Amino acid sequence: TYRVTIVKYGERTTRKSDVYLNHHVYGEHDDPIGMDYFFWVLQNADRTIIVDTGFSKHGGEIRNRTFGIDPARAYEVLGVRPDAAPDVVVTHAHYDHIGNLGLFPSSTLVIAKRELDFWTGPLATRKQFHYSVEDDEIASLVAADKEGRVRTYQDSLELAPGVTVLELGGHTPGLSVVLVDTDEGTVLLASDSMHYYEELEADMPFAFVADLPAMYTGFDTITELVSSGRVAHLVSGHDPSTLSRFTPVTEGELAGIAATIGSLA
Repeated sequence: TYRVTIVKYGERTTRKSDVYLNHHVYGEHDDPIGMDYFFWVLQNADRTIIVDTGFSKHGGEIRNRTFGIDPARAYEVLGVRPDAAPDVVVTHAHYDHIGNLGLFPSSTLVIAKRELDFWTGPLATRKQFHYSVEDDEIASLVAADKEGRVRTYQDSLELAPGVTVLELGGHTPGLSVVLVDTDEGTVLLASDSMHYYEELEADMPFAFVADLPAMYTGFDTITELVSSGRVAHLVSGHDPSTLSRFTPVTEGELAGIAATIGSLA
């Protein structure tokens, strides 16, 4: 089993019409809504696994995102050693998920084959897709692939005992989620298959979507995993309520900006 640490490294405030697809069809007020930015660290006595790396300084600045802790410092506080080359799961290739891959120059990057193929293919430069990525960050994925450091998979992958990566698609063509066993039950790191808990509860897709039927099917898959009891803890990709749902970190540099699930076995 693992300890899962959720780290908030940035935030912004926007409106619901900016985050929900065709928000006007729901007949709701266009209320303000926050968006938190997270990455996730899985640790036990035997291994450390990184899930996404947050946005870079450049990627955040050009989109007017508010910065919190430097991801490099957060990793250091958590005892993550880049020279140990922990596996890095790339749930998808958007700027706020792969902006600091350079912190792990020797690590294996785990990504769905469909995701890598799309962002290195002919449609990736179209405006609706390209807005959400940085060319140099995609180039870093390509370079890592040429170095033999990219591990692709299709459908699902048991990355390590107690850690399964599952391809759902929807938000991006090969979006992945991660299932993690802890001593408090299985955790589903939903990443951007579910930016907000409200997305799932109200069946409201996110505004940026590559495949709407796949996004809806992803909602159904998540619902089934939770209702069946296979998943005990559901962790959203961006919901500001996320940290409050789990055990808060109350001491040190991560106090107030991190939460944990499970013990460090």
